[in-house]
Amino acid sequence: MSIIPFSLYRGDSFERLLEPHFFQLYRLAYRLTGNQHDAEDLLQELLTKLYAKRQQLPHVDDLKTWLARALYNLYIDRIRSRNRSTLGHADPRLSERLEALSDDSDTPEQGQERWQQLEHLNQALNRLSESHRMLLILHDVEGYTLPELKEILDLPLGTLKSRLHRARAGLRQILAMEPSNDNGRVIY
Repeated sequence: MSIIPFSLYRGDSFERLLEPHFFQLYRLAYRLTGNQHDAEDLLQELLTKLYAKRQQLPHVDDLKTWLARALYNLYIDRIRSRNRSTLGHADPRLSERLEALSDDSDTPEQGQERWQQLEHLNQALNRLSESHRMLLILHDVEGYTLPELKEILDLPLGTLKSRLHRARAGLRQILAMEPSNDNGRVIY
């Protein structure tokens, strides 16, 4: 299933309103789901639901945060639905590789080393609890601020700060358990 092309809404205020947020929503969907296909499906479902309520969107105060919360809530609903179904446990783990963001100046060895580091980090993130993993992805990877996360996750600021601290400490602990060389890089 592919994402609804914005060309269907050419000239519509729906397109103008959401287009600046589309790439960030896709990135967030990808981080939440762990793969391209599920991210596209999640984003398409969100856009379909939003289109039905397109008259209300211009009246939202902080659209970026509101859209992220809507996407996150939709993702949580999907997880809950999947966990209730008997096929929910047949879905593959969220272990698809992170995209290696290499530039053209990398040698093949540097690119391989970067890919291994990203893969190791992805595996460590997947070992965290779902709430800690989501918080690290939203804050440290996607760059949402704590006040924005307060709105997205509907949690008090103090709770977010302590959970973020525990999530980072947990990630450091997982990463520290792995053998590494003098540069702090994991030995494979």
